[in-house]
Amino acid sequence: MSDAPISAIATGFSNADARLDALDAETVAGALAAAADLTLIIDRKGVILDAAIGADSAAPAREWIGRPLIDTVTVESRPKIESLLRDAEKGADARWRQVNHPAQAGPDLPVRYCAVRAGAGGTIIAFGRDLRPLAALQQRVAEAQQEMEREYTRIRNAEKRYRLLFQLASEAILILDGAAQRVTEANPAAIALIGKSAKKIIGGPFGDLFDEGSRRAAQSFVTALLVAPRVDNVHAQLGETKESLLLSGALYRQEGAAHILVILSRMVGASALSSEKAAMLSVLERMPDAFALTDKDRRILAANAAFVDLAQAGSQEQLRGEPIERWIGRPGVDAEVLFANLETHGTVRHFSTVARGQYGSTEDVEISAVDVSDGARHCLGFCIRSAGWRAGRDRLGGHELPRTAEQFADLVGRVPLKNLVRETTDLIERLCIEAALELTKDNRASAAEMLGLSRQGLYTKLRRYGLGDLDDDETAGAGDE
Repeated sequence: MSDAPISAIATGFSNADARLDALDAETVAGALAAAADLTLIIDRKGVILDAAIGADSAAPAREWIGRPLIDTVTVESRPKIESLLRDAEKGADARWRQVNHPAQAGPDLPVRYCAVRAGAGGTIIAFGRDLRPLAALQQRVAEAQQEMEREYTRIRNAEKRYRLLFQLASEAILILDGAAQRVTEANPAAIALIGKSAKKIIGGPFGDLFDEGSRRAAQSFVTALLVAPRVDNVHAQLGETKESLLLSGALYRQEGAAHILVILSRMVGASALSSEKAAMLSVLERMPDAFALTDKDRRILAANAAFVDLAQAGSQEQLRGEPIERWIGRPGVDAEVLFANLETHGTVRHFSTVARGQYGSTEDVEISAVDVSDGARHCLGFCIRSAGWRAGRDRLGGHELPRTAEQFADLVGRVPLKNLVRETTDLIERLCIEAALELTKDNRASAAEMLGLSRQGLYTKLRRYGLGDLDDDETAGAGDE
């Protein structure tokens, strides 16, 4: 605390004799008591004669009356009290001095005193300011500063550990600026894998690390990480070494800015795709039949371009996470039959159903599906082929004619029952007429007798089904019977 003299701190009244002459003792006492937290009246021997305590102070000053002021302070504060009283008795410029009063319980009471001589009788008035609120504030500041120091040390140690892990990690790791898509950091493994110097990598565009064929896929991967909660890994090829990589990553934010952590994994070894499998994936992506991969809950994980076209979607990202029954089968009918068979048998072949686009188009399709459980990963694969390629087959209500009971069951739910019964009856009737004509070598009279029909009834059905060549005489003769 400062020990500056009062004259250096405050300026006195310009005409105190004229202004304060009319004040009585009670008024002066009230003014002195209000001037400080603690006001003491001390004789020339340093004994406390009286004391006034402010409303905001809890100092036990009343207990000090009749005792020398120097006996109420701690040992190290005694020289300050001696100097305080000596300067006041001499009339020297008063200085603030901080002393401590011992307490019976708890910490000492810190008080900052300034003493002035009052009149010629040697009486001294000491004004004290209770420093406990200031001490409490200083204590809180000190504790906050210590806590900040501890937190800073913790963060610095954590940063040191993670920096060491980043440098020693065997996986190639890049950190990108999400807004500019530029590399801000690269660990030694990434620098060695990319095959360029650190100066060329750090600060450069992320897409420039890859060849022309993979640059667009790599940039789309980073863009998708900024907007999508989950992004599938992407295959890309480095521009410098032509090595195939698998890109995976995650988005994080720091100080309000988006950053992306990208892991580059080599496509070699037992866990990586062989060139044959990579070629197979490329073929699957370009094949004309639609293919979709879903999780165990039948939500789409990946789909080829043909499936995107079949669903009338703009991109694969629009399909990802959607239930596949949104695009295939009639909900609650054949779709559930498909999934039940897939769960029971593990595979389904030549399942006839319909595919629906998001703009309302429908198409008859055949689905082959497989249920694959590989350790912790459980997925379903669906190959969807348009039924329009089967040319030359008769159709029932827009569907292929059933030849077996299983095919009849497949039509349930897709063809109304009355249509199914009517058109199936017509089919059986036609097949019987064709068989009778074949057995009788196209003798209509014998065929009619075999079928239990009149010749007129046979000719009517022949005209209905467009079978045989009926001339006018046969038609007329049939009408005469």
